[in-house]
Amino acid sequence: MSRYNNYIYYGGGYELMNELYKPYGVKFVGGAATGLESLVSKKPLDGVADLKGLKLRAPEGLVQSVFAAAGAAPVNLPGSEVYTALSKGVIDAADYTVFSTNQQAGLNDIAPNPVYPGFHSLPLVEIAMNLKEWNKLPDDIQAIMSTSVRDFAHDISTQLAMADVAAVKKARKDPNITIHDWSDEERKKFREIARKQWKIYAEQSPNAEKVYKSVTAYLESQGLL
Repeated sequence: MSRYNNYIYYGGGYELMNELYKPYGVKFVGGAATGLESLVSKKPLDGVADLKGLKLRAPEGLVQSVFAAAGAAPVNLPGSEVYTALSKGVIDAADYTVFSTNQQAGLNDIAPNPVYPGFHSLPLVEIAMNLKEWNKLPDDIQAIMSTSVRDFAHDISTQLAMADVAAVKKARKDPNITIHDWSDEERKKFREIARKQWKIYAEQSPNAEKVYKSVTAYLESQGLL
């Protein structure tokens, strides 16, 4: 999570978001993320090859494209239908949220092969407001709001990371749950598939190209690519 927040606040993400939002009259105050997600699965998943034909709930857009390119069969489902879809066999797996939340919701009981730590999805939790209203605020209130969002980002990721540790410890004691931790080699394979999809999406618009260049430049600067 620190890398994610580092990109937003120190790697150009904050400035880019505001550049992209300005034409729409929106101010990006700041962002956060819940944490490394855990892929929920009824089937054992130990690498990219195991994704072939997997009926997987995933958000529309780039996430679905990456999973499809990896061989899975992604479908659209609202989060409220994930539990039922898994229990009835409509889907085999789901891109949902962090391990502790999945565990608390009982998803690991009906889909007892979670992949953790996750590697597949990290959605942005953003705080934004009307740009004109933002500009009316005095400097001290703007500073307070910006700082509070950074505090929120740190708070939510820290609390959920700690909750994940406790939930994983509990799950490991359950003989019916098997946690799958992909090897560095398999994670690299998936990342390479994802990078090809990044490039495809970058070609869809000038803004997408800006995001692609900004994110990849940050990752390269930090030795993450």
